[in-house]
Amino acid sequence: MMKDLPNLDQDSFRLPEVDRLALPGEDNHPPRVLMLYGSLRERSYSRFLTFEAKRVLEALGAEVRIFDPAGLPLVEDDAGGHPKVSELRELSLWSEAQVWCSPERHGAMTGVMKTQIDWLPLAPIGGVRPTQGRTLALMQVCGGSQSFNTLNQMRVLGRWMRMITIPNQSSVPKAFTEFDEQGRMMPSPYYNRVVDVMEELVKFTLLTRGRSAYLTDRYSERAESAETLSARVNIRSI
Repeated sequence: MMKDLPNLDQDSFRLPEVDRLALPGEDNHPPRVLMLYGSLRERSYSRFLTFEAKRVLEALGAEVRIFDPAGLPLVEDDAGGHPKVSELRELSLWSEAQVWCSPERHGAMTGVMKTQIDWLPLAPIGGVRPTQGRTLALMQVCGGSQSFNTLNQMRVLGRWMRMITIPNQSSVPKAFTEFDEQGRMMPSPYYNRVVDVMEELVKFTLLTRGRSAYLTDRYSERAESAETLSARVNIRSI
């Protein structure tokens, strides 16, 4: 696996030390990471960056799945049973962590990126919320000079989706100069930042594993549930 990462300084690369991040007896399966990218172009730099980050995550010991947004419909009330929607939601439920990577278009994330997020409901699916408590890492690619508009937008969305968004992030300016003809990212400080972000994501995922449900447990929801129960048991028979 490491032979597929020629840009890495092997002496500086460190695997996460699970015993320093997890409690004794906790599940130690590989972190489950879902990755989303925001472009359907044949030469998509957000897809290239996503696959580059995937290689790093796998070297860090994660299990990674990438969702292909091709064929995902626009959000409509009657499209919830679409196979691509079902696939996306099942992957989100499977995940412990996510990576969102979008190009910046007109100073914002792409519609492809936003549509994927819009298909992930806040309401529980089978009793489980598909994003709440997951850790989240953010990346963007730019056609011109470096910008953080898309990252800032996605950070707002991550908070709205009740995710634990890590502090570090990656923005790659003039992305067309950072990848070779095969779509591999070339050595640069931007590549090093991608490694930083993926390393931090794995650490935060291990740190919050088994605790995310407690960390995102809310008084308002407990109170609402109590009110609902009280209303139900106090209904008088007619």
